[in-house]
This record gives sequence, structure tokens and C-alpha cells, in this order.
Amino acid sequence: MKADRSSVAQQASAPLEVVSLVSLGQHPVSGRLRRAEQDARALELCLALEHQSAPGAVSLSAWHASGSEIAPGSEQDQALRGYLGMGLESLTLVTPDSLQAEPLKAVDSLKADNSSLMADDSLKAADQPVVDVWPLLVTRLKQAAPQLVVCGGQGETGEGSGLLPHLLAESLGWPLVEGIVAIESCDGAHLTALQALPRGQRRRLRVKLPALVSVDSAAPAARQSAFAQARRGELSTLASGELVHDAQAEAFGVAPARKRPKRLKRIKATSARDRFKAAAAKAEGGGGKRLEGVSAEEGAAKILKLLREEGVLR
Repeated sequence: MKADRSSVAQQASAPLEVVSLVSLGQHPVSGRLRRAEQDARALELCLALEHQSAPGAVSLSAWHASGSEIAPGSEQDQALRGYLGMGLESLTLVTPDSLQAEPLKAVDSLKADNSSLMADDSLKAADQPVVDVWPLLVTRLKQAAPQLVVCGGQGETGEGSGLLPHLLAESLGWPLVEGIVAIESCDGAHLTALQALPRGQRRRLRVKLPALVSVDSAAPAARQSAFAQARRGELSTLASGELVHDAQAEAFGVAPARKRPKRLKRIKATSARDRFKAAAAKAEGGGGKRLEGVSAEEGAAKILKLLREEGVLR
């Protein structure tokens, strides 16, 4: 009986293991590598949770999965140190047992020869091997067994499909909550967070741990990266499984970007005043229709009809 009580007390006093997944971002104008905007916001929420908790109650670590070697002083190294400048002492590079030679390179849009790209529309991504990083993260997460994993909703390099949180949650069997803008509290068994909804509204959720959450772009902006702290921080490498190539991504064709179809209007409200105005305002046109109690086929048909009317699909 005493042994059971001591084990329960030890479990209650154990720190909350939180992992923030970060990636390499890319500046939309210059194309230079940087810290990813949404991943930096996710790390900011983790740092805020650590600050508002009791000392030693939260153990925060940041991971970056990479299939290639990152040399000290390289552009990839400098971009990742942007996360270290937010207040981290170290950042873990989750890598396969055997690294590929060529690291990710930024696309210099200012020096790119658009005419040569237009002449060669058959350029294939298979020219550079594509490493699938989510199996590495699944292996490492199973080994470390953290209670909470926080990441951005969508990457800025690679495919940028936003499927990574879904693949991780499905492989681990964890609940996934998307669009988080604030983490209010975490008691070790449950997480209380705010989720962003359309028209600037918010919803409070209580999620059982372990869980994986992705951060919305409406979350608080990340703090400025301190240069001295970024230089002092350490990038440590941790091998976690075999190198897995993404055969589907390697078969993708790469061509110059074309004009995108019209997007539906989306309100991005950051302040409470803007959220209230967006939630209280009437929808433009008044042609919206709420679907309740309909089958999946009927709902899909209505959505397809709306997308065609708005000009998103033709």
C-alpha cells in the first residue's frame, strides 16, 4: 500500500513532458530559409505554458526532423537557431541512422531564371531524393512518450500539405485538436485550450492527454529571436530509425506557379474587438444555408455546388 502511494505521488510530481515540433520556414519574398511562422507561434504557446506553470512543472523540448546533415554555420543551421533565440537552451535534430548528403536548400526567387523554368515544365522532384520524416517522429515519440505535442498547422517548405499532425496522431492513436490559439492550463491529465472558429469566434476545449495539437495563424505572434541566445544554444543530433524515401513526393512534377483560383473570404481577427465585430456582423449576401440532419452525399453535393458558384471550382 505504501509502495502504491509513493508511486502515485511520484507520478503526480513528475514534470509535464511537452514537445514542440519545428521546421524550416521560407520567406515568401526573398525565399531565404527562416523559422516557420506557425511553428514559432506553437513554440511561443509552449513557452507561455512553461512560464505560467510552477517551476519544474513543465519540461519543454523542441524537435526538428531532418533526413540530411545540417552543417554548422549553414543556412539551415542559422534558420533553426531562430528557435533557440526564443529562449531554448538546445534543439534536438531527429535524424535517420544514415543521413543523405544534400540538405534542403532555399529557393532564391530573386535570382531564379523564370524563363528557363518556363522552358522546362517537366522538372521533377525526383531529381532530389525526398525523405519522409513522419516515421522518424513516430519512432521517437513512442520512445520518449511525451504527454503533449504542439506543432504548426502547415509547413512553409516541402509539400506544405498540413498532413503531418494527422499522420502522427493516427500512428500514435492520440487525439488531434487543430486551430489552437491559446493553451490556458494543463494539469497532467487534461489540457484546456482555445480553438479558433470562423468569423473570429473561439471555443474552449478540454482534451485528455496524451494529445497532439496544431496551432492556428491567429495565435499570438512569436517573440523576437535574441541573437546571443541563438548563438549559445546547442543543436544536438539524435538518430531515430531508418531513412524512408517518399516515393509519391519524388514523383511529383515541379512547374512555375500559375494564377490560383479565387478563395472564399476568410476573416482573420486577432484582437477581441475585431473578433466581436466579425461574430456580430451579418454574412454578406445572406445566401448561406445551415445543413443539419443530412447525409454525407447530400452535404458533399451542397458544398460542391457552393464552390462552383463562388468560382473556386470550374
